[in-house]
Amino acid sequence: MNAVKIKTSSLWPRLQQEAQLQKKQEPLLASFLHASITAHKTFSESLGYVLAHKLADPNLGSVPLWRLFSEIYTEHKSLSRDALLDLAAILERDPAVRTASQAFLYFKGFHALQAYRIAHVLWQQKREGLAYHLQNRIAEVISVDIHPAAKIGHGIMMDHATGVVIGETTVIGDNVSMLHGVTLGGTGKESGDRHPKIGNGVLLGTGCRVLGNITLGAGAKVAAGSVVLEDVPAHTTVAGVPAKIIGKCHGVPGKTMNQKICN
Repeated sequence: MNAVKIKTSSLWPRLQQEAQLQKKQEPLLASFLHASITAHKTFSESLGYVLAHKLADPNLGSVPLWRLFSEIYTEHKSLSRDALLDLAAILERDPAVRTASQAFLYFKGFHALQAYRIAHVLWQQKREGLAYHLQNRIAEVISVDIHPAAKIGHGIMMDHATGVVIGETTVIGDNVSMLHGVTLGGTGKESGDRHPKIGNGVLLGTGCRVLGNITLGAGAKVAAGSVVLEDVPAHTTVAGVPAKIIGKCHGVPGKTMNQKICN
């Protein structure tokens, strides 16, 4: 894990510098890097372009999507702040990442999360049809299914991300990390508030299932492959099917990414 704290104010200049260098190192990618990063004046403009081209389809092309995303980023400045915090989280926590532009251009968890944030704004604006359309495109293209009504904090890392499912009434705090195959779902066909509430700094291991309107306290850790059906106290490790408390965990697992299971 990168122990250096990333300043979000440094990320946009860093992305531009990296793109310029990569254009020289790999001429075949020069036009792609220019169109995605160096042609733009702001981080949000660049991010909107990347997302629009990833999610476009024959019925809703990249140009109208980019126009829509640009309008939303202009009206909702917090979306750019959250995206920068999410990008910083990847750089701080993922040992596989080599450059900021690598995560920005290619990490599907980052793309899914930022596209969800736009869909969430549309949902709040009662534009549910368009929000559902984006949810569907995110699921089709990125293999991540996040209901646009879910509430998700910032500093989130979805590592690999394939197969992540987040239900309608889910609430996720800040500085949470989850690996691929995580499900935050319901337990049946009940309606209303039926999905998990995930506290700040929680770590959700690969393939774990957290089901029902239950709460995972701040700093909790769920072991890979576990099925959680009951509340988990703060700073507690659970594992198994069904998950049982096996010990305490210290610090902020969502940031340290320490997946060791200790009593």
